[in-house]
Amino acid sequence: MTPLESLVALNMLPKIGPVRVRRLLETFGEPAAVLKATKDRLMRVDGIGEETAKILSSWQDHSDPAAEIREAAQRGIRIVTITDEDYPEPLRDAYDPPLLLYVWGTLESRDRHSIGVVGSRRATTYGRQATKKLSYQLAQSGFTIVSGLARGIDTSAHEAAIAANGRTIAVIGSGLGKLYPPENLGLAEKIAEGYGAVVSEFPLHTAPDKQTFPMRNRIVAAWSRALLVVECPAWSGSLITANLASEYGKPVFAVPGPIDKPTSAGCNQLIRDGATLVADASHILDDLGELPFARNTSGPGLHSDVPELPEEEALVFAAVSSDEDPVDRIIERCGLPAQTVTSTLMKLEMRRLIRALPGFRFARR
Repeated sequence: MTPLESLVALNMLPKIGPVRVRRLLETFGEPAAVLKATKDRLMRVDGIGEETAKILSSWQDHSDPAAEIREAAQRGIRIVTITDEDYPEPLRDAYDPPLLLYVWGTLESRDRHSIGVVGSRRATTYGRQATKKLSYQLAQSGFTIVSGLARGIDTSAHEAAIAANGRTIAVIGSGLGKLYPPENLGLAEKIAEGYGAVVSEFPLHTAPDKQTFPMRNRIVAAWSRALLVVECPAWSGSLITANLASEYGKPVFAVPGPIDKPTSAGCNQLIRDGATLVADASHILDDLGELPFARNTSGPGLHSDVPELPEEEALVFAAVSSDEDPVDRIIERCGLPAQTVTSTLMKLEMRRLIRALPGFRFARR
């Protein structure tokens, strides 16, 4: 049995979970050694009782890892383990990081610059509009939008990121073979086909239940650099995600709502408890202090740190200095058509990366 098969087998077992598996791996070293251990030996591990030891010692009755891996491959799904290079770095620092992730789509290094966006499934028009505005602005600024593919706020967040030609990660509370909610299958396909990834820690055919969603929420909280709660009532699961984000040391932002609307009670309470009030994405960007940056050494004329932008935008940004550059000088540095440069400069200004100055001059912020 390969190391991947052993880890998939452990992940498929009921009533185990990542915390217990971590304790087992600390004791036995390798996943295969856990599966080979006797019931008596397993019960000597802290937190492993008789029931859990019995499940582990009879793991073949509960899982067929080879078949699971084959089906995932047939569906175009990769299984990324915590030891793989492209496992999301922010998750490694979580108290109970997923053992592995089923990934439909692509993960990129820039996804470490992400903002979680969560809220009510029963979103109002106000909530959906606020989500679309803020998520669009954040995606245009270079952040990956992480949400849960649920109805309401989550759906609006993913759609806005796509509309901004940005990236988005959907972390779902079911297996990818039981995608929930089913009406978002088309949205999931669009994300996976070029705008990010749909991700789950659960075996392919895991149905959603009241336990899988809180587990999903911890991934959203841990993965995100900050969390934005747009709209939720006082009893919402989004508040669980906000509490988890606070425990992870992540800043929490919330959109205020009418004081007489139960749909806004959760966000208003978060603000009372210390979350930062947000009415525009600039409030988040100002608090975070910087945009996602990556080293660029290929732009003509200038060699500098530039945001992780589409190639054309990165090229134009690299041609803008901190001085007041006239547009014709920027066009000369880029070597791109004038119309392309001027329209791209407008996009960069919207991203708050450059400033427009009198006389059709531009400078970096």
